[in-house]
Amino acid sequence: MTFVAQTLAVNGAKVAFNRGGAGEPLLFLHGADGLTEWPEILDDLAQTFDVIVPDLPGFGLSEAPAFVDDISDVAYLLMDMLEQMNLSGVRIVGHSLGGWAALEMAVRSCERIRSMALIAPAGIHVKGSPKADIYMIDPDEQARLAYADAELGAAAAARALVSKHQNQAILNRIASARLGWNPRLYNPRLERWLHRVNKPTMIVWGDTDRIIPPVYADAFSGFMPSAKVVKIASAGHLPHVEKRAEVCALLRNFLQD
Repeated sequence: MTFVAQTLAVNGAKVAFNRGGAGEPLLFLHGADGLTEWPEILDDLAQTFDVIVPDLPGFGLSEAPAFVDDISDVAYLLMDMLEQMNLSGVRIVGHSLGGWAALEMAVRSCERIRSMALIAPAGIHVKGSPKADIYMIDPDEQARLAYADAELGAAAAARALVSKHQNQAILNRIASARLGWNPRLYNPRLERWLHRVNKPTMIVWGDTDRIIPPVYADAFSGFMPSAKVVKIASAGHLPHVEKRAEVCALLRNFLQD
């Protein structure tokens, strides 16, 4: 599937995004690593949906405007982006940091959202279940930890050391730290407002996730009892990559319902 690179000025800040496919709009929000590696599941989803894939502020080719201090600012910027593009009935698929951004959008307003599928979202903290400290470990070690399959993890770690990826990876890590450094990848106020998410929501988690432990899936279901929780066997923090076909079928069935 061919995606077209575009830019949009949102509140005076350049937001870069790729768009491809046809159908109802689907917004994909990437994780803390950005889009250094393109998730091929987006090509699959573009067979069914109009897929819009922005670089979050400071990632990729998007600017890091001075008015973006934390994840709530990202949420408002994305909401303004949807309004500016006149999009409604939007399906959102958010991974990790992107899942957190999706939740921050939804607790503020679900007006333009039809449903959400969140893959190992950050955003909350479970006492006694720490996340991996992605800001203190080397990028190759983070890549290794992201997979349940040791061979896939080793291959990802090797790619992380390739020079053509390192510069962008460093910029993405800086952008991620700007949003999730303190406290680490969560908003202590978010959980009290998760009851405001009133659109169909599915939470997908790899059952051997070593970045954000699977116990977080159960914690989210406690705050969002109507959310559907699905755990993917033999998958780590990137189930949409590691178990692409299985997760794609799951997303299509849920988002088309």
